Amino acid sequence: MTTRQRKNSKLGRLLLPLGSIAVMAYFGYHSFNGDYGIWSRDRMQREARLLEAELADIKAERSALAQRAQLLRPESLDPDMIDERARRNLDVVHPDELVINFAALQQTPQQ
Repeated sequence: MTTRQRKNSKLGRLLLPLGSIAVMAYFGYHSFNGDYGIWSRDRMQREARLLEAELADIKAERSALAQRAQLLRPESLDPDMIDERARRNLDVVHPDELVINFAALQQTPQQ
């Protein structure tokens, strides 16, 4: 019976360490640069802070609008609010009042 013997090559001895290094490099790269990597997580946290600030602004605006709408309900009509709305919509003023239209002032070119 004959036995076959192989020569130990240098490439065979380096194959497992090189493969391991390649796999570690792949996962190391993607742990920083991947969709859910460290840098992406930081970017998502910054974006979340910006969106939370925007949400707070929108909530404040919504509560202000809700408060103004509450003043227009029939059970809690504010006479000043009715007077203001009527004057604005009808362009009616008393003879002794002075009206300054800021919208018209903003449209005129300044010299």
